[in-house]
Amino acid sequence: MAPFIETRGLYHVFRLEDGRQIAAVRAVDLTIGRGEFVALIGPNGSGKSTLARHFNALLLPTSGSVWVDGLSTADPANLWRIRRRVGMVFQNPENQIVASTVEEDVAFGPENRALPPAEIRQRVDDALALVGLRDQRTTPPQMLSGGQKQLLAVAGALAARPDCIVFDEPTSMLDPRGRHQVMDTIRRLNSEAGLTVVLITQAMEEATAARRILAMDRGRIVLQGDPRAVFAQEERLADLGLELPPMADIARRLRQHGVPVSPGILSLTELTRALEAELRAGVTPC
Repeated sequence: MAPFIETRGLYHVFRLEDGRQIAAVRAVDLTIGRGEFVALIGPNGSGKSTLARHFNALLLPTSGSVWVDGLSTADPANLWRIRRRVGMVFQNPENQIVASTVEEDVAFGPENRALPPAEIRQRVDDALALVGLRDQRTTPPQMLSGGQKQLLAVAGALAARPDCIVFDEPTSMLDPRGRHQVMDTIRRLNSEAGLTVVLITQAMEEATAARRILAMDRGRIVLQGDPRAVFAQEERLADLGLELPPMADIARRLRQHGVPVSPGILSLTELTRALEAELRAGVTPC
């Protein structure tokens, strides 16, 4: 697929008030294809959010380069065009809600761009339909559930018609139902609407939805590949302080008890099939 985001030799150094410097991103070379779904995982402080904020020029490189759809973030003339191409959705949706009703909140961005009223209405309708909030269009945001508030933040980003959305731990403050709503929407935005998706998450089960996983540690990408390949590297993940997805963890525990199911299992269906195969082969779980 065609490159959409590219970084070359990217470093980002934070300078503290006491004069110390912290390199949050170190020598990152990365290409994300148009329409790809990438998950960024890693321990706290590994540089995930710092890296992602370079994708829409919220941060600029200390050294190295970042290109978005062929536009360099180093050129100030490109910043507005880059930010129209790459939207951001953060952990706390309350910080992105600015209006008194759902539809007014989604319209806020297009209105600030002085778009014609008919186009604003169309963008609001399309965005609310994509996230499943059409029936709540006149509802005050404070009346929404946590998951619906996060979907409202997604709709606000969609109204700008971006090519890519970066989700920075969007489910971390939600209950299981809200997490399911948001993750289902993220999957559909990628698979049906063709959006490029970058998902930062601490939930390994969510990362399995991505086409490719990038694991970071101390500012560097230290592991990458498709979910099955990444989560098969159990010892490496443990060294990084990262847990396995639930089904992969159950499979690991079964192996510890003598049941030879293979690494890389990610779903309940895969685990069930593996156990059925072992039972047919005459292996009795301990």
